[in-house]
Amino acid sequence: MSASTVRATAATASRAEPARSRTAWTRAYRRRVLASDAIAIAGAAVIAYLVRFGSDPTIAIGTTTAKYSTLTAVVAVVWFTALALFGTHRPDVLGKGGQEYTRIINASLAAFGMIAILLILARVDVARSFFLLTLPLGIATLLLSRRLWRGWLRGQRAKNHYLGRAVVVGTAAEADYVSSHIGHDRDADYHVVGSIRTGDGFRPAEVRTRAHDLAADTVIVASSASGDGELLRRLAWELEGTAAELVIASPLSDVAEDRLRFSAVDGLPLIVVQIPRFTGANHVLKRGLDIVGSALGLVLLSPVLLAIAVAVAVTSRGPVLFRQKRIGRGEQPFTMYKFRSMVTTAESDLTALLAENEGAGPLFKLRNDPRVTRVGAVLRRYSLDELPQLWNVLVGDMSLVGPRPPLPREVEDYATDTRRRLLIQPGITGLWQIGGRSDLSWDESVRLDLYYVENWSPVGDLIVIWRTVVMLVKPTGAY
Repeated sequence: MSASTVRATAATASRAEPARSRTAWTRAYRRRVLASDAIAIAGAAVIAYLVRFGSDPTIAIGTTTAKYSTLTAVVAVVWFTALALFGTHRPDVLGKGGQEYTRIINASLAAFGMIAILLILARVDVARSFFLLTLPLGIATLLLSRRLWRGWLRGQRAKNHYLGRAVVVGTAAEADYVSSHIGHDRDADYHVVGSIRTGDGFRPAEVRTRAHDLAADTVIVASSASGDGELLRRLAWELEGTAAELVIASPLSDVAEDRLRFSAVDGLPLIVVQIPRFTGANHVLKRGLDIVGSALGLVLLSPVLLAIAVAVAVTSRGPVLFRQKRIGRGEQPFTMYKFRSMVTTAESDLTALLAENEGAGPLFKLRNDPRVTRVGAVLRRYSLDELPQLWNVLVGDMSLVGPRPPLPREVEDYATDTRRRLLIQPGITGLWQIGGRSDLSWDESVRLDLYYVENWSPVGDLIVIWRTVVMLVKPTGAY
């Protein structure tokens, strides 16, 4: 054995299934998704066609006519082709992160934009309602289908199926760091079965031998080793003729894929990181979505709001709404509204409960807080006490999605980095809401908020809202 240490934990090695190759299960999963995409698109187009027309009317194309059923088939083909061109079926996209959903939405909008342009150029007079039905129905069906497949894939991976077997090359600390990140990501398609520590006497040939012994199909090179161009070349040479992939682990963390762009100068690979911006078109779009979403929410949920208000008023003394000073964007204070879920003496009673605090950092958390009323416990469990914040969103104090709105006393103790939470409007929901809510530690909630501040996107917001709705059906971590 060389001076470098080769390590493979028997427990982890035995957990992963060695039988099926990475290429085989990737292709099998891709075929399933392709089939479900085709069914989703065809189903949406046919349903919209039947709802709108019911029969098979004709459309005028210049001096000739054609059947709407023909147009429906064309729409389905163009849509499916757009999904392929936008890379929604690529192995590095399938079942991973929010990029899969973003690409589906972008591909769908591009497909219908192209169809609209072609119809205008061809002077085809079509019923707009057909497209107004097909597009949202198709997008919703595609996203739901991919979400269901992702849930199925996670279930398979929990049983150690559909996982690549990876060996990590680097120092002991780097191997642990990479393994930890992979282990915490439910969508990771690798399972670390061993590591090869670099150092004096390290030979690239060891990687091929060890990967073969562990039936590994992926070699992940950690950050310090990845900076050695000669080493990477030799590792690639050693892996020639095998089915193994060579993957480089970047030292970048908490940077969304959409902010990364790859370039090259005279053979030198470069990673371009987009600097976060807090003004511009996306922020205008975000504000527009906030106005529309909060206004619709207040109107559609008005019966629910009224019922909750009556329940709070009847079951406990005090005002229906709880008003509290919070800090918003640019450290501007505002009054945040919630349905009252505690007794009116909650603030004065807090001192006696501080010794029982279950939270770390400046937040007070107590799982069985005696100040919470019976109705308040139900409201908190399903986050219904937050609904009045739709008004805060409408008037511009908050956003539908954003960091958690902090108290003034929290902001006083903020470190410099933590103050970056205040660069955008706080939200009714956010990554902290779908990531664990009250079960999160202070450091975890700060990390999620800072990640959101620097990496948010309009499509990402829609995904957070959707996941929030799902969380409310099966609430966890709320108290």
